[in-house]
Amino acid sequence: MFDVIVCGSLHLDIMLHAPHLPRRDETVPGHRWGQQAGGKGGNQVVMAARAGARTAMIGRVGDDDFGRHLRAHLDAAGVDASCVGVDAAAGSGMSAAIVQDDGDYGAVIVSGANLNIEPARLAAIWRGLGGARVAVLQNEIPEAANIAAARAARDGGAKVILNAAPARSMTADLLDRVDVLVVNRIEAAMLSGCDDPLAALPRLAAPGRAAIVTLGGEGLVLQEAGAEPLFIAPHKVSVVSTHGAGDCFVGALAARLSRGEALYGAAEAANFAAARHVAALAWGADMT
Repeated sequence: MFDVIVCGSLHLDIMLHAPHLPRRDETVPGHRWGQQAGGKGGNQVVMAARAGARTAMIGRVGDDDFGRHLRAHLDAAGVDASCVGVDAAAGSGMSAAIVQDDGDYGAVIVSGANLNIEPARLAAIWRGLGGARVAVLQNEIPEAANIAAARAARDGGAKVILNAAPARSMTADLLDRVDVLVVNRIEAAMLSGCDDPLAALPRLAAPGRAAIVTLGGEGLVLQEAGAEPLFIAPHKVSVVSTHGAGDCFVGALAARLSRGEALYGAAEAANFAAARHVAALAWGADMT
């Protein structure tokens, strides 16, 4: 049995560094560019592995250089990639992200093979991997795949984390199988109809489901069913880039929950990991 299995997206990210995001019809001279393995699913499983969890990835890539790069990245991180399928018909997912000088960014994704994950096969794949203590899902793959993965995970006794990003309407068939819902403030507002994260929490949490709203440099708020909302303060750091901070949080949270830690303590540790990530500090580095 694994500690954490992530079912989700794999993208190769093309990172463009520029003074600011372009306005309409504007061409902005950039500083540099590079590429890195990404996708919310890929980021989260690697972060969980770095946090000490035994991890596996369920996903799909194209039969192309991007796909080979993504699988090699998972292998190098110690993630079991045996259930990352290769799609002969669709190209690998990719994104183009522009990172501003202040660390904020914007991105465009092209999902490609991620949209071809087959829901009918997910129960057998989950059983073949031997299951996990925690399953992690996101909204960069079709909802039918998320529902099938959540059902298989719950049937196997796993706790299910859904990072509902990007925000979209979701059926009760999925939400009723989620133990921890993680969103940022924009996604919380879209899903709840409330701009105030504290007001959104009771609408996002439900019997048997906790909700966490991450607030970037302002920390986060969380609520477990039947309990009062709790605030976790931010760590003050010099931001290098916010790219991937939410995925770092989710991966670290999953790793902690897989060890049986309570949600509040796991969220505190994940908040620290995300702060370290945006400051580009090495894992294991001290941070005051």
